[in-house]
Amino acid sequence: MIEINLLPGSGKKAKSRGASSGVSLGATLAGLVARVKDPFLLGAAAAISIAVLAVAAMFLYQQRTDATLTEREQQAVQDSTRFAAVLKEKRKAESQRDSVMRQLTIIKSIDNDRYVWPHIMDEVSRALPPYTWLTTMAQTSIPQTASSVDAAAKEGAAAAPVPAMKFRITGNTVDIQALTRFMRMLEQSAFVQNVQLAKSDLAVVEGKEVTVFALDAEYQKPDSSVVRTVPVALSVR
Repeated sequence: MIEINLLPGSGKKAKSRGASSGVSLGATLAGLVARVKDPFLLGAAAAISIAVLAVAAMFLYQQRTDATLTEREQQAVQDSTRFAAVLKEKRKAESQRDSVMRQLTIIKSIDNDRYVWPHIMDEVSRALPPYTWLTTMAQTSIPQTASSVDAAAKEGAAAAPVPAMKFRITGNTVDIQALTRFMRMLEQSAFVQNVQLAKSDLAVVEGKEVTVFALDAEYQKPDSSVVRTVPVALSVR
């Protein structure tokens, strides 16, 4: 059988083209292998790998942190809801306690002043000398009322010292030395202090010349050893 080649030289060119393509591919692979051995390229690839791993690790850490914070937030919200009622009851109990403390302060202030005037009158009567009589005895300081005590307790001033009660005694005497003895005996009392002569004038009363005097003094709380308490017994029939 006879074959006729209508394209002269095509077979050789094809062979030569295939050979050239094989040579170029091999050269390319050889160049890549040569570049891989370059230290700068290896360093860049290692840096990129480390960066990718670092980003992945940070992403995982952030996810874990976010999950932990979310869980803690939910726990805090639950605790806040659970303790809201407890805090409300605590505030209510504190309000009731403050109200009771104010009432106790008022009661205590009234109870402390309950026997002030009986003690003063008893001491004045005991110290009063002969030929001397009294006309008035009144309080000169501002009295402490329940409303003032309550206002002081609300303002937190319940522990402030209570000012001493001041009073004035006016009377007449026919003996100036009796007035001196009266003042001295009042100063010796455990319930009276700071006795001062405020006024002393001569006057005529019922045709007799007398000395009209006015004494200023203060009540003092005596020592516990001075006050003697006795039980009160009531017989029931």
